[in-house]
Amino acid sequence: MNEMNYISPKAKIGSNCKIFPFVYIEDDVEIGDNCILFPFVSILDGTRMGSNNKVHQGSVIGALPQDFNYRGEKSECILGSGNIIRENVVINRATNRGGQTVVGNGNVLMEGTHISHDTVVGNNCVFGYGSKIAGDCRIDDGVIFSSSVIENAKTHVGTGAMIQAGTTFSKDVPPYIICTKRSEYGGVNYTMGRAGGIDERVLRHIANAYRLVFNSQTSVFDATNQIEQQVPDSPEIRSIIQFLRHSEMGIISKM
Repeated sequence: MNEMNYISPKAKIGSNCKIFPFVYIEDDVEIGDNCILFPFVSILDGTRMGSNNKVHQGSVIGALPQDFNYRGEKSECILGSGNIIRENVVINRATNRGGQTVVGNGNVLMEGTHISHDTVVGNNCVFGYGSKIAGDCRIDDGVIFSSSVIENAKTHVGTGAMIQAGTTFSKDVPPYIICTKRSEYGGVNYTMGRAGGIDERVLRHIANAYRLVFNSQTSVFDATNQIEQQVPDSPEIRSIIQFLRHSEMGIISKM
């Protein structure tokens, strides 16, 4: 241990990790192989980190939950592998005993991102500068937040969605769409759909599905049934149907 660091002897640290001066690591921490921790990083109790992560200056992983219901119980902050955590990122661990805040694999959290207690993030997401995600949120794979996005508590963002810069939203954002600054439907996210290998025919079907949801004069419930009956089946269409049927906060509105 470098005398300029504090690394608890109880922490479990994998092989070939590079830990710069002024890093702080508490007792109940597990860090996988080949991680890089830059100066002034804090890895706190309850953190379980996979391999090949880079955590940049001033970031705090496993911070105590900013939740008035927190009573000091033991919980976890799970960080997968291959993530890039840029400067001054904060990820809180969960509020209640046995709970988990989870960030998957291959994500990029740019400077100033904050992920709050009990939120679950999938894989290969990008969070732009200063994005703030409240507690108990769910963010699926391949989601992009532009800069200064605020996601309010208990909301769900579907696979392949993009949230425009400066957006604040309190409703669920369905898969494969763009959410505008006014927290409204801004069309299908064709760019990321194509990048993710979705066939052009399927992208047209996705667009037709969302026309039924956002451009018809019917309820989301009825529009979902119409998608199931009228739009050709695919894994992407099934994921849209499942998302709409299980939305707890309601979905964002049309433009």
